[in-house]
Amino acid sequence: MVVSPDAQLPYSKGLMAKALMATGIAPDRAYGLARRIEGELRRENTEFTATQEHVYDVAADVLAADGDEQAVSHLRRYQALQETEVPLILLVGGATGTGKSTITTEVAHRLGITRVTSTDFVRQTMRAFFSEAFMPTIHYSSFEAGKAVADDSERPGPEIQGFVEQTRNVLVGVKAVMERALTENHSMALEGVHIVPGLVPAALEGAVVTQCLVAISDEQEHARHFWVRDVDSEGVRPVEKYLAALPQIRRIQDFLVSKAEEAGVPVIENADREAAVDQVIRLVLDSFDGARAAA
Repeated sequence: MVVSPDAQLPYSKGLMAKALMATGIAPDRAYGLARRIEGELRRENTEFTATQEHVYDVAADVLAADGDEQAVSHLRRYQALQETEVPLILLVGGATGTGKSTITTEVAHRLGITRVTSTDFVRQTMRAFFSEAFMPTIHYSSFEAGKAVADDSERPGPEIQGFVEQTRNVLVGVKAVMERALTENHSMALEGVHIVPGLVPAALEGAVVTQCLVAISDEQEHARHFWVRDVDSEGVRPVEKYLAALPQIRRIQDFLVSKAEEAGVPVIENADREAAVDQVIRLVLDSFDGARAAA
């Protein structure tokens, strides 16, 4: 049994493995280590009870025995993150089809963030309240919003104009969602194409905010993601529609990357999902360390 301030629960290899994966350890090794940690806990404690802090101590000892001092350091940072009462706000942007929702969901799972939502959900909600005549851009996909605006030769192409206008509308709802998280003092992860660097608050008083942008440089790899989405959604997200719009989607990605560079927001290349997840977790831990140092 593991005793924490909130409850007394059986030791969970799954939860321990999740904590270890948050340090960058591969899933197969993480589960093997979780079994070793369970064995160490049984050997040293005849009453089969331990505090949550002691479980982390034993985990650190097991990692140290393997000579993995970097993992020990990351585990201690993860432990401190789990013990904080300050809400974490994770903001993940990226063009359509870059894998941002998959990465965000996995990062949230490993960090214990139970509230995950998307800007598309916010946009869909706003569509129920605002007619197309009143707010036309929110009634289109992000890469089709240019159809709702007049082309202005002195500004970027219509797909960028429409996307920016749509983003400004959607961010009204996004900011309300973030304010609700602060009011209720709960952590959340928010992903979506509308998380545009420079337009979304980079810091919020009373919270630790981490923002990044997910991108795919290789166009063929980007296209492959749409085939995967088509299969996963059983045709709800038809691949033909997104492949036909890939040039517009890529232009929006170029725009997002340029805004990220201007705002100093990290761009995560999603060539390998596990590596991308690990990079985002590192960013969250770095943000948390920075907030602790400034406190």
